[in-house]
Amino acid sequence: QLTLVESGGGAVRPGGTLRLSCVGSDFSLDSYKIGWFRQVPGKEPEGVSCISSEDSTTYYSDAVSGRFRIIRNKTDNAVYLQMDSLKAEDTAIYCCNADRFWPTVHHMCTNPVNCRNRGTQVTVSS
Repeated sequence: QLTLVESGGGAVRPGGTLRLSCVGSDFSLDSYKIGWFRQVPGKEPEGVSCISSEDSTTYYSDAVSGRFRIIRNKTDNAVYLQMDSLKAEDTAIYCCNADRFWPTVHHMCTNPVNCRNRGTQVTVSS
């Protein structure tokens, strides 16, 4: 069982900034693609951003491209999601996942995982 711990969520105003953290508590993230996903209760999950293990190839959904940045830090054994210019529609539970199955980050992010009972809440509201 791979354990990932998400943190960094909170409540911000539109235009605000948050930095989410995804940490591997009992395994190294180095050999895994890591993806961030989000989910609004009652709706299907959505792939936000994914990063490869080998060359840091990244994928961003159209909804967040240009505003979010995914960052891998091997020293911290963590993958961060820097979220700038937040919008109300970014409100959701955000979770991360580690993967070795999908061949590319595009595949990983377009096959989102469920964030039920885990993740960190992001609320963007004025």
